[in-house]
Amino acid sequence: MIATYSIICLVLTGIYLFLLSYFIKGWANLKRFNVSVDTFSTKVTILIAARNEAERIHLTIEDILAQDYPKHITEIIIVDDHSTDNTAAIISSYASRGIKLLQLNEAEPLNSYKKKAIAKAIGMSTGDLMVATDADCRMGTKWLSSIVGYYETEHPLMISSPVTYFEEKSLFERMQTLEFSYLIGIGASFIGNNRASTCNGANLAYRKDTFYEVGGFAGIDDLASGDDELLLQKVAERFPNRIGFLKLREAVVYTHAKPNLKEFLQQRRRWASKSTKYKDKKIVLLAVCIWLFNVSLLVNAGLSFFSGSFFYLFLLQFFLKYTVEFVFLLPITLFFKRQQLMSLLILLSPVHILYFVYVGLIGNTKKYMWKGRVVR
Repeated sequence: MIATYSIICLVLTGIYLFLLSYFIKGWANLKRFNVSVDTFSTKVTILIAARNEAERIHLTIEDILAQDYPKHITEIIIVDDHSTDNTAAIISSYASRGIKLLQLNEAEPLNSYKKKAIAKAIGMSTGDLMVATDADCRMGTKWLSSIVGYYETEHPLMISSPVTYFEEKSLFERMQTLEFSYLIGIGASFIGNNRASTCNGANLAYRKDTFYEVGGFAGIDDLASGDDELLLQKVAERFPNRIGFLKLREAVVYTHAKPNLKEFLQQRRRWASKSTKYKDKKIVLLAVCIWLFNVSLLVNAGLSFFSGSFFYLFLLQFFLKYTVEFVFLLPITLFFKRQQLMSLLILLSPVHILYFVYVGLIGNTKKYMWKGRVVR
């Protein structure tokens, strides 16, 4: 019985090692893009859905207005999603500088306010390329020209671009940055292997006609989250190999880690809730295998108190997990110029086991708070 269990644990470990090797290959496959476009011709619409972002939205707007992309072919639409603070007033104050405000006024409760906001903004947009970001993000002046330069050179239908955390104030936030780099790396690596699966809506671009050709958010609008990777999966199903990842530092969008454990778990629960809607069920199966691998680590750690054989099995699994994650994460942190975070991996790895198992259990079973609303 113990021998059979040990074999199962080793098989799960092998699957995890194989998957991380696949990701390492995918990241390496992505070539760093160099913008060589001198004259741009694409009309762009920047989309932002905002709810109660009065504290930081002015910084995001200023960064967008400072872009070096031609102003006459740039449109900026910000949707106020029933904010209870002065977010709408701040957005309105930029009207003279070309910022368009759209206010949601939904009488009936929705579970997907953000998707409704984005869909309405796309409906009133005049651009050909939609570029979505969030109301609390920061970016450099070449962010937009980098994305459009890639679009006009490579002609993808959808572009996933890098996102990272910055301005961390604690060890907890720095550990989140490293873990978030792992997630961004996975999404990029899938694309590098010509199999798009995940992305982040804080830095996502797609053609307007493509959005309508895949039916927009129809079929995925019953979930509060999923305006990014569930849409990406719809595009990947209809137009395989037409999704690109922009491996360029000028295209990075910066946002903030969660300040406490409660908000962090709420965010990860929201992200995990999307998994039941994944188009590619092979991805779901792989996610289940990774979850079971982490469960086996947790079980073996507990059984180590009763038997040395389980302790050695746990040490073997943990050593292999740490080693392959280090190899995967190092080039990603080098890309973000945050390689000093790699020293935290020895702390993150055991914590990651606990959190991954926990979020996997509750991600699809409970409602959660998001922007002051209880959603699912």
